[in-house]
Amino acid sequence: MDKPIFLNSISSITIFIMLLLAFFLLTVNTKNKLSNRLFASFLMITAFDLSSFFTDKYYETNLNFEIFRMTISLLIMPIFYLYVKAVCHSDFRLKPKHLTLIIPFVITTLVFIPRFYLATTIESIYIYEHFKQMLEVRFFYILAELQYAFYIVLVFIILKKYKEIYLENYTNTNNSSYKWLFQMTVFFLIAHCIVFFKSFIRYTDYNAFLNTSNVIIGTIALIISCWFVLKALNNPGLFKGVDSNMLLVNEAVISTEKESFQAPKSTEIASQIELLEKYVLENEPYLEPSLTIQELSKQVNMPVRDLSILINHHINQHFFDFINEYRIQKAMQILKNPSKSKLTILEILYEVGFNSKSSFNTAFKKHTNKTPTEFRNS
Repeated sequence: MDKPIFLNSISSITIFIMLLLAFFLLTVNTKNKLSNRLFASFLMITAFDLSSFFTDKYYETNLNFEIFRMTISLLIMPIFYLYVKAVCHSDFRLKPKHLTLIIPFVITTLVFIPRFYLATTIESIYIYEHFKQMLEVRFFYILAELQYAFYIVLVFIILKKYKEIYLENYTNTNNSSYKWLFQMTVFFLIAHCIVFFKSFIRYTDYNAFLNTSNVIIGTIALIISCWFVLKALNNPGLFKGVDSNMLLVNEAVISTEKESFQAPKSTEIASQIELLEKYVLENEPYLEPSLTIQELSKQVNMPVRDLSILINHHINQHFFDFINEYRIQKAMQILKNPSKSKLTILEILYEVGFNSKSSFNTAFKKHTNKTPTEFRNS
């Protein structure tokens, strides 16, 4: 099978999968409606952009369609950025200020109107023959790359902060939302590097590599779209966002210092830590796999911010590690208890509050330098 036929085949499959998944996201009954709609929009525009593999050789007679396809691709990264925000922040809502994200699309459309959208048939032929040299086209590619770089950095910053807030406020180690978004962003970064390479060689004498790069891009797009479907099938309840108003502990400490409150004395802090540790030991709230700092704050009757500062700043542990330490201590007691020797490692990890074997093994080795099996046999 030659490259053009192969490329058309995988592109057709990719577009079909993306549109099918988009239709599913728009119609499925779920509480994640906003994030699903944003992701569906992202998939549909990406599928439309991939249609260039079919229409690229016809744009001399369909110039307006091809220019529109090019410019609308400038909405892909803004929508992906909004999607990441919607997944990371459970309270995220679209606001009028988000309309500013379409400014590059509007500017580029205005740039293309005089010589492209309003071009006559004769002018369209000239544009087709000199497409790569047109200033408007070069402007589009430069703007697209700058926009991509801006949003990809912004997304990684959002994910970094989301992970830190999650560790400081939650104990469920199965943070699939972060893994999903991080992996997807990395895949897009790799794919975009190949697209950038393709755009670069378009302006060189190595045009022979264009077909090969197109096949690689099409194959990667197919792999990613299949991965989307597998993720959706295996993780129907994938997303769990955090409140966007949550501050990282260092931000909360700075905020507290700016307020006129007197800082607690070291003896008061030591007393609070002692009461907290006593409560956790006696009442074992860590046995709840989805325990959050908000829930623990209610149990110990302490404001969330104060409890977060106490654990993350004064005890110098993430809430995630603070709770897991008690879970591991409980697991160690069970592993050394002869009367519970018949319990499997899987039964023990569920009993102490973990929800996956990999996260339990990682945490156990971090605290003991041994695997659970090694510790039981030692």
